[in-house]
This record gives sequence, C-alpha cells and structure tokens, in this order.
Amino acid sequence: MLSVSSMNPHQGQPVLRGGAPVSKARVALVLIHGRGASAEDIYSLGEEVAVGAEAVALVAPRAAGNSWYPQRFLFPVEQNEPYLGSALSVIDGLVGDLASQGIGQERVVLIGFSQGACLSLEFASRNPRRFGGVIGLSGALIGPPGKPRQPTLGLAGTPVYLGCSDRDAHIPLASVEESAAFLARQGAEVTKEIFPGMGHTVNGQELAFMRNLVGRLSGAL
Repeated sequence: MLSVSSMNPHQGQPVLRGGAPVSKARVALVLIHGRGASAEDIYSLGEEVAVGAEAVALVAPRAAGNSWYPQRFLFPVEQNEPYLGSALSVIDGLVGDLASQGIGQERVVLIGFSQGACLSLEFASRNPRRFGGVIGLSGALIGPPGKPRQPTLGLAGTPVYLGCSDRDAHIPLASVEESAAFLARQGAEVTKEIFPGMGHTVNGQELAFMRNLVGRLSGAL
C-alpha cells in the first residue's frame, strides 16, 4: 500500500513567497520551476517580470527532489503519476489560497519554465477558467502527441503565451503547436512565438510580453 507521502509526494514542500503582501496585491504570480531547478530560480524570473508593475505578489512552490514528475512530458500520463497529480494539486491549492485572500483567478498569472511550463499549461487546460494569464516558456501540454482531449470554452479569453525555440532539445515544436491550437479551442487568446535557434532558455522578447501583461493587470500600464 502506498503511504500518504508516496501518494502525494509534493505535499508539504516549502513555498517561496515575496513581493507585495497578498492583502495589498493587485496581481499574483504563481511561478513553477523546471526539472532540476528550484523555487529560487523561477522566483528570480518573477522579480524581473514584476519590475515596473504595482502591487504584485510572488508565489513559487518547490517540487520534492526538484522535479515535478519523473518521465518526459510526452510519456503517457499514467507513467508520471502520482507525481503529476500531486504537482497539479499544489498549483490548485495555491490558486485557491490566493482566492481566499481576495486574489481571484482573473488576477492570477501562472508562469512556468520547461517542466513548470508544461504543468502550468496542463493545469489551465484541466481547470479552464478566466485566469489573468498563463505563460508557458519552453513547454507544452502533457501527454503523447495526439492525445484525445475534449475542449471547453472555459478559458474564456485568458491570455496564454507559448514561447519556445524551433530547436529545443526537450520540447518538440509540433507539441507546442498542438498545444497552442487546443488551448485556442478552449477559448484562450493564444500568443505563440517560436524563436529560431534560441535553445532551452528565456529571452528578452518573452520577458517583455510578461511585463506588459502583468503591468496591464496591475494598472501600471
């Protein structure tokens, strides 16, 4: 029999918090790190995104063992359980906690890089509602290519951004394009930018998009 910790491996992991106090924030960024990275890594990106914006809270959870799920995102979903379900529940808990403190999902921006991008996009797809934004940096929806999915219109105009290299060693371009098309069918306002030869990283153009989105949400722009 699985223990509680093995059924929910990310439960109880620390969460890095900063920026404006939630009680005074206009916007909250939920920042999801990649495989082998840390909450501190993605938190530093959140600080860059929040430059020039007003009253932005930053929330960055940490994965157990610095990895949200063990296999590649292209593997069948069941091969990444129970880690994947546990990771998604972490995001759900953070979004719910922010809502209980007065920051509704329409003012929450999910930002993830690599494995964290896959998680952010997958969470939004499985929990379609009007978010402030969903940012997938070098990531795509989780599961094998062509995985059957039933679209809804629940994303209701949510700004969704997918930025990726055309030659990313971890994220096939076809997966990014398939994800962008599906999220659009769910009602998202999708922006997809493919950067020739960029590699597995974040560039200034992606940062500018995020700053503009957060600035508009916070009222700074």
